[in-house]
Amino acid sequence: MTELFEGLKAAFLLLVRLDADLVEITLRSLQVTLSALVIASAIALPLGAILAVRRFRFRRATIAVLNALMGLPPVVVGLCVYVMFSRSGPFGVLGLLFTPTAMIIAQVIIIVPLIASIAHQSLRDLWAEYHDLLISLNTTQRQRIATLLWDGRRALLTASLAGFGRAIGEVGAIMVVGGNIDHATRVLTTAIALETGKGNFALALGLGFILIALAIAVNFAIHWLTRTEVEGRW
Repeated sequence: MTELFEGLKAAFLLLVRLDADLVEITLRSLQVTLSALVIASAIALPLGAILAVRRFRFRRATIAVLNALMGLPPVVVGLCVYVMFSRSGPFGVLGLLFTPTAMIIAQVIIIVPLIASIAHQSLRDLWAEYHDLLISLNTTQRQRIATLLWDGRRALLTASLAGFGRAIGEVGAIMVVGGNIDHATRVLTTAIALETGKGNFALALGLGFILIALAIAVNFAIHWLTRTEVEGRW
């Protein structure tokens, strides 16, 4: 119990003093996750809108696959990215393995299905409301998609925040493709695992506090946006 108390005290001091390692790891985590979020949202949000508006062959199968991929084990994604970017892989010449870029690619693959599925569910309901109006105005499919994306922006932001929450706490794929290299690819989750194994509970707890704070902030944002969206409809 005393050891735990001392660890908490030391972690608090590291946070107050803005320990250099703590700040560096946190900023790298945010850089990797936010980069992945921007790329994934650029892919997933239009995809969700297309699935809501267009009717095409294998549409239901595509939606089912997206929903299934929401539960894709991250370590499997990490393994696939590792094989693709290893020296013997098809993209090995790019030299991206054990770099933040490989970590971003892995996170994009992990969160695209999640964001696309949530976006599709939200935009499907919005399309049901707008369908007759947009059809009567003789709009093109591009205009319909753009309208849904704009009017459903709060719900889509909620989908993106959910993707951020999934990505920031991911460890399996990041460990495989990033290698947890100090001052290069070490992020919050991999650093916590490493420091806990080394017995450096102060730094591990400090990083854990930051990770918890980010998760709470994301959940508060989602709750606020959802509440605002509901109140706006009324």
